[in-house]
Amino acid sequence: MDKEYLKISELNNYIKSVLDKDNFLNKVYLKGEISNFKNHTRGHLYFTLKDDTSRISAVMFQSSAVKLTFVPEDGMNVLVSGRISAYPAQGSYQVYVDTMEPDGLGALYIEYEKLKKKLAAQGLFAESHKVPIPRFPERIGVITAPTGAAVRDIMSTIKRRYPMCEAILFPCLVQGRDAAPDIVRQIKRADAYGVDTIIVGRGGGSIEDLWAFNEEIVAEAIYDCITPIISAVGHEIDWTIADFVADLRAPTPTGAAEMAVPTVLDIKTLIDNYKIRLNKNIKNMVNTKFIKLRSLRQSFILKNPMSMYEVKEQKLDTLIDILNKDIKNIINDKNNLLNKIKLSVVLQNPENLIKDKKVKFDLLVNTLKLVNPLGILDKGYSLVQIDNKIIKSSSDVKVNDILNIRLHEGSIKAEVKEVEKKN
Repeated sequence: MDKEYLKISELNNYIKSVLDKDNFLNKVYLKGEISNFKNHTRGHLYFTLKDDTSRISAVMFQSSAVKLTFVPEDGMNVLVSGRISAYPAQGSYQVYVDTMEPDGLGALYIEYEKLKKKLAAQGLFAESHKVPIPRFPERIGVITAPTGAAVRDIMSTIKRRYPMCEAILFPCLVQGRDAAPDIVRQIKRADAYGVDTIIVGRGGGSIEDLWAFNEEIVAEAIYDCITPIISAVGHEIDWTIADFVADLRAPTPTGAAEMAVPTVLDIKTLIDNYKIRLNKNIKNMVNTKFIKLRSLRQSFILKNPMSMYEVKEQKLDTLIDILNKDIKNIINDKNNLLNKIKLSVVLQNPENLIKDKKVKFDLLVNTLKLVNPLGILDKGYSLVQIDNKIIKSSSDVKVNDILNIRLHEGSIKAEVKEVEKKN
């Protein structure tokens, strides 16, 4: 009997048809962690879903991906629904995802990332807004739970390192629904109290336990606080929104106390360094002054003090000569101008100037007479007016109007008896 050999593509297509006909595989619900995530330029999403022991390839086409309300990424736990089928080209089966949503902690992580992005855009994380922590505080406000390891570690560390500093506890809730408002209230209280530094934090815990420090109202309270704030929430690997807004982030509550105060040994070392620097500066200053003094002692001026005055005397003589020369030039220029004026035609014959001015004056008077509208009255003409308006036509008057007739000498009032219109 001859054996029938199949092509690889025929086998893979057969397997695909078998999977596609299985009703159970046509609608599956899976949960797992995303890895090897890739967002294709065409909008399709390719990734692997895995749990503790297994994994499966997954694809979510663009038509379904556009409906997502979050951005998937590696490490995110998700819940998906879809169907199982094969990809014949590679001989592998995979889940074709129709819907996807965050699973548990994944939802909190998405909310955390959304708020982080929003507050960063508003400038709450800007380095320009952060202020330095005082090196030698007199009073430190501690905002945390009144019991537990965190408050004990902070208080004992401050007392051990810098006993002259007063640590004031502002007790608050650090987890639960009422924690965020309580933290905000204590931040405002500590800020108004007049402490030099504020430590806000708590011990470690799950993301749900630390969630109060991811609330927007807590971030805004830290941002608005005038007093420098050190955030110390959880362990070194834990990062909250409060850490990004605070002036300084500490890896642990104990670390916050160490950042807030120096040790007595630190102060002693600092004082010793200041002494060394001060002595060095004094020595350098004395050496500099000594060198300058020695230079002055050897200077030519001190050895020959009169030479300085001799140079000044010569310079003064030069300036006096220049000044006298300038004065003589000015006097000569003014004398030349005076002689020129004395010899001018105007001063020699002032009558000619007067005659010329009189001729020009008479010419202007005659010109004014010619253009004077009242000059025609000298020839026997008169000017007829009504209410100071000159009459130019018979249509300008009517019977019984009172006319004012202005003559060369005097005027006449006349009443209109008859008006003849121009044909």
